[in-house]
Amino acid sequence: MASNPGGRCCTIGVKHEGEAKGETKKIGEISTYFSYPEDKQTANAILILPDVIGHEFINAQLIADQFAANGYFVVMPDLFEGDPIPLNRPADFDIMAWLQKSGPEGKGHGTGQVDPIVEAVIKEMRSNLGVKKIGSVGYCFGAKYVARYLAKGKGIDVGAMAHPSFVEADEIKAMTGPLSIAAAETDAIFPEEKRHETEKLLKEMKIPYQICLYSDVEHGFAVRADMSKREAKFAKEAAFLQHVQWFDEFVKGKRDSAA
Repeated sequence: MASNPGGRCCTIGVKHEGEAKGETKKIGEISTYFSYPEDKQTANAILILPDVIGHEFINAQLIADQFAANGYFVVMPDLFEGDPIPLNRPADFDIMAWLQKSGPEGKGHGTGQVDPIVEAVIKEMRSNLGVKKIGSVGYCFGAKYVARYLAKGKGIDVGAMAHPSFVEADEIKAMTGPLSIAAAETDAIFPEEKRHETEKLLKEMKIPYQICLYSDVEHGFAVRADMSKREAKFAKEAAFLQHVQWFDEFVKGKRDSAA
């Protein structure tokens, strides 16, 4: 494992204030949040793969709108088939049971259910939506699927993650595009030993990468930070800018994203 399975820290945090500017439409049967840049161009896109709170969470939608304000066409699908985890579940909430047994018809939310959603969205982006290059950022749960689809021929050109969970070492090893990681100082899911394991794997590969560690924050800070706390607010905003700069270099920039 390059990161640990999820826990309660994947479901708690602070809801942010703001009004979403994008729109929710469907790709096939997949509810999807879209946010457009000012010029409405779709060639350079960011696929946001959200945490377990899902694509309707205002925090995630505000992040999508921020990427759009930086000149990207943003697509954020529902990875959970209408069954996300509401924010701030009780301490006894069993996220592993949710992953394995709940959901429509008890299908759960493993790779067998999520992979087809990601594949369908990437296919639509590459065809009918006119996307030429895809950068993707995954928060917590979504990071696993950035890793899986940053592999050769899978559709994502450039990857970014914040406080990843559920990521397997073999998924890291299979990546062929640039990767940027924003990590929290306090994180039981992506702790120091897992960061170092991931760094070791990336050093042995031939892809551009960066790992930025933010002090005084916990797992989930890039989406669910308490913005009343100065350190958390700074780290959240800095992690976002970290990823914008990464995408500007490898999605919009002339630099080749291929390994």
